[in-house]
Amino acid sequence: MQKLTATAVTQAKPKPKPYSLSDGGGMYLLVNATAKYWRYDYRFAGKRKTLALGVYPATSLKQAREKHQRARENLANGIDPSAHKKATSAATHAALAHFAILWHLTFTFQRA
Repeated sequence: MQKLTATAVTQAKPKPKPYSLSDGGGMYLLVNATAKYWRYDYRFAGKRKTLALGVYPATSLKQAREKHQRARENLANGIDPSAHKKATSAATHAALAHFAILWHLTFTFQRA
């Protein structure tokens, strides 16, 4: 199977029904009427799962392949890529919330 090219991704146009262009290894570009989405289909613990890798053009073909490779590495190490993504996102949000609270407290008390 041939891998996608940047030109093929750019030239992919919406059709009446959503369709996908495969890049290999379970990664594909889902093209629908509103946008182009990078996806990765995989199996974990006997269940089929899909991981969202990003939206084109905000996520380029190269970036999507890098995210796909990291997800495959996690899978090879026995880590569910979807669960890892959610945990990483939650940790980032918690850190930002903590920073926002500290910033607010610091500048609120300085003005008083």
